[in-house]
Amino acid sequence: MSEETEFRCGLVALVGRPNVGKSTLLNRLIGQKLAIVSRKPQTTRHKILGIHHRDDAQIVYVDTPGIHAKTPRQMNRYLNRAAQEALEDVDVVVFVVEGLRWSEDDELVLSKLRQVKAPIILAVNKVDELTDKEKLLPHLQTLAQKADFAAIVPISARKGTNADALEAEIAQRLPQSPPMFPEDQFTDRSARFLAAELVREQLMRALGAEVPYATTVEIEQFEETDGLDRIAAVIWVERPGQKAIVIGRQGQLLKRIGQAARLEMEKMFGCRVYLQLWVKVREGWSDDEKALRSLGYE
Repeated sequence: MSEETEFRCGLVALVGRPNVGKSTLLNRLIGQKLAIVSRKPQTTRHKILGIHHRDDAQIVYVDTPGIHAKTPRQMNRYLNRAAQEALEDVDVVVFVVEGLRWSEDDELVLSKLRQVKAPIILAVNKVDELTDKEKLLPHLQTLAQKADFAAIVPISARKGTNADALEAEIAQRLPQSPPMFPEDQFTDRSARFLAAELVREQLMRALGAEVPYATTVEIEQFEETDGLDRIAAVIWVERPGQKAIVIGRQGQLLKRIGQAARLEMEKMFGCRVYLQLWVKVREGWSDDEKALRSLGYE
């Protein structure tokens, strides 16, 4: 068998309930920041490809929104659809759960995975946060009874614990195939998309419990010149009161969000960024399928 035919390449879906650390794991596995992260559930709203190039394989990770049982708005239903569609035609599934917890939403994800033909690797995340490490082994044995998992790997996406072991389990289950993407490509998403996500990340981090879920970001201008990207973005909210919260007293909160997002963009794009932000009201956008489509949720 030639060296070329031994090369492996395939799609790997990262799935789980909200807030188990899928996006942090994606960033860890590809070795750079791609997916936005915050402590709030449902931070991830889109399916994102993250491409990791190895000498022996190209692993194309698919980060997905968290699958959840309560779906009061069109946005929630969109998130579940996006996650479930990502399971179609993948070569491996990594089912991410959190420490010693097992919830109704974890059970829901597992029920969706029963219809998947690809091998399923269970990644038990946040093991670094366990106060009683002796409880981990019995818990892993209990999880092993829930399904015929191809492997069970305890990990810490945040610290990188066992990330190499997880990737080794993934790589050996990929089909022999030439790479899908060139070596210098790390995602399928455009710079415009990534810029919008970086603004939304700062909104998720800066705002209180409910307001971030009523916000989305639309890039109106993205102009690349020598060493400088000029970006203009609109932050959409659903009510005038939310607009006032996002702007903050004398515009200070919006300014802080903009500065933090700009710094993240400069790190990601490798150039200076001039960022302008506006806040506008579009009532009920998160529960309106047509509005969701027009704002890029499709």
